[in-house]
Amino acid sequence: MSDGTPTDQHQAQPGMAHPDMEGGPALRTIAMPADTNPNGDIFGGWLLSQMDLAGGVAALRRAGGRVATVGIEAMTFHKPVYVGDEVSCFAHVTKVGRTSIRVRVETWVRRQRSAGEAIKVTEGVFTYVAIGEDRRPREVPPE
Repeated sequence: MSDGTPTDQHQAQPGMAHPDMEGGPALRTIAMPADTNPNGDIFGGWLLSQMDLAGGVAALRRAGGRVATVGIEAMTFHKPVYVGDEVSCFAHVTKVGRTSIRVRVETWVRRQRSAGEAIKVTEGVFTYVAIGEDRRPREVPPE
């Protein structure tokens, strides 16, 4: 498609980024052999932790300071991640409450063997709470 929209919900055209990728990822890393499960695929828990870090970056920026993860919902694994994949997590704040911040995180990979084609592998919604110096919830400042 000429507007950069993926051709389906899990795959972008070669050389084209998903529209949410334009601002850049909150986190980018390479999946390594140490991150695999007994079957040789990247362990889902590793991927979840990368997504939590990416969501935490977005929440920290919006909160203007420390945040803690308080919930994960709607987590969906669409496709496996393989050793050597370039893993990019994109985070977007979707809702701000008095002390909480909800962040949608999508994870896309570029496989070593696929000429830069972006593939969405997972997505989820993470909720963080702003934490004060006293380690208790604090109000999120207005934008």
